[in-house]
Order: sequence, then C-alpha cells, then structure tokens
Amino acid sequence: MRDINLKAAEYFEAVARLGTVTKAAGELGISPSAVSQQIRTLEAQLGVRLFRRERKRLVLTLDGDRLYRTTAQALGALLNARAAIARGRDVSTLTIRTSPSFGVRWLGPRIADFAGLHPDWNIRIDATPDFTAFEAEAVDLDLRYGLGGWEGLSVTCVMRDTVLPLCAPDYLERLRALSPDPAEQLAAARLIDSVKAVYRWDIWLAANGIDLPGLNYPFRFDRSSMAIETAKQGAGIALDSVALCLGEIEQGALVPFSTDFPAIEFEAYWLVCPARHFNRRIVRSFADWLGARSRDHAAQMRAVLADRGCSFRTISGADLLAAPI
Repeated sequence: MRDINLKAAEYFEAVARLGTVTKAAGELGISPSAVSQQIRTLEAQLGVRLFRRERKRLVLTLDGDRLYRTTAQALGALLNARAAIARGRDVSTLTIRTSPSFGVRWLGPRIADFAGLHPDWNIRIDATPDFTAFEAEAVDLDLRYGLGGWEGLSVTCVMRDTVLPLCAPDYLERLRALSPDPAEQLAAARLIDSVKAVYRWDIWLAANGIDLPGLNYPFRFDRSSMAIETAKQGAGIALDSVALCLGEIEQGALVPFSTDFPAIEFEAYWLVCPARHFNRRIVRSFADWLGARSRDHAAQMRAVLADRGCSFRTISGADLLAAPI
C-alpha cells in the first residue's frame, strides 16, 4: 500500500473534527467537492469506510475513529515542529532551559554578566523541570540536574553539587539545648525533604549510620528554593544544595547542622544538547562562560564550608545508585 497522502489526511481530520464537508471546506479554503474527492481517495486506498451519515452530519466509523485519533496526533506534532523551526530562525537569540531553582538561585544572578559580554544577543531562559525534546523544540541547550547519562546527546558536567544538612542558627541552638548528640538532635528535629533531590535524607541517614524510627517529613517540597527558604525561616533542617544557597551560608542565615558529618560532593549539574548545537558560536561561548563561572563557584563553596569546619566526601553517580535506603 502506498503511503497515505498528507493532504488527504489533513482534509479527513478537518471533516472528522467539524462533522461536515462544507465546514471543512470553509476552514481549508477549498471547494467541498475537492474535500469529498480526497475522502473517497483515502477510503479507496485503505479499503474501509471512514464515515457514515447520520442526519446532516458525518459520523466516524470504528476504523475512521482509529485513523482520526492517530491523524490528529500526527498533525499536531507537525504543527508543533513547524512552530519550533520558525522560532529557531531567530538566529540572534540564545534559548536556555533550566530547572526552576537553579535558574532563580544560580543562573539568574549571573546571566547579566554573560549578557554584558554579548550585548547583541537576546537571551531567553525557560525555567521548567521538563527536559527539552530537542527535535521538536527551539531550545539551544538544557542545564539539567541529575546523574547524567542522557543517550544521544552531548552531556558535560558543569558543576558538582555539595549537599549537607542546613538550618537557621537559632534553630540549631534550640536543638543543642536538648542534647549534645547530633543523632538525638535529629530525632527531635523537623526534617525538610526536597523530593526531587538526588541525595535525600534516607540516603544520608543510612550513610551516617543514623536510625530514626518512624521517620517522617513535616515539610516536603518539589523545589529546593522552597526547602531552603523554609529552613532559613527556622522551621527545620534541610538537606540541600550549597550551590543554591551559598549566599545564605556566607551571611550566616543558614549554618551547617553539624561538622561531625562530611559535606557530600557529586556531579549533579549538566549542560545537555545535541552535539550539532555547538556549531553555533553563541552556544560555545555560553558553555565556556558557564564552565569558568562554575569552577569559581565551586572553589568558593569549598572555601566557605572549610572555614566553617566542614570536611568533604566525594561520591560518584554509581555510589548514589547503589546507596542503601
């Protein structure tokens, strides 16, 4: 059987959706006879009836309904791709997708520096947890959080994460008044859970040999920015990213819960895109700028935490995947 004619499929979708040949012809800007001819050709090609007439409307048969659902999805995908291609023709725009917390807390305060180096370029940042479908969306690159390993794409680690329990100074004082033992302090604490984090409380507790019977989380957030803010307000202890709250640590609004436990470092932030995207000079320039700023930030994080008495333990993605919970 020959491939289905796209024009016939388009005419069929319009008739199925609108219920009459006349309305479909009006929407398509052609004659009703031309629409009817394409429908007859499609039925002959498939060897089935696609419509039956009920009163003054055409109603899909079972075969017609099956074809309509598939055709509507396919035409929708084509329209989305066409729109993405049209947006991509704006060659003076760099479009970046990033997770909301990283976009607000790390990239946002720094992007003006990059823009100042490239004043002729427009920069669009799409802050969403959804990864880019590069074949259908006009996005130059993703800044993704996770363990890496996205097949078919160029994947470069741009920054390690550094994770440790953090809380407000007055909250820590209240816990220390209850007991000098960090494990007993944790048993009395309100733990704040970042549900989309790679390194969460259950992994941290197991790694440090701490058992908290009846463990529960009074606060659970799907954004690190919310977990960090809640800890800063003195509501509990957050196990979260120093990369996203280094300013609060430097200012003393957040402090390490205990220096008895090392800060955990692992590769967590990645620049992801099809390899061909590096053919654009602006993408290469952004990658170079991002790498330099990330290295500076990593050195600053280590210095700030070391100044507060913290030690460090580096783990791999394989360690995380094998971690007991």
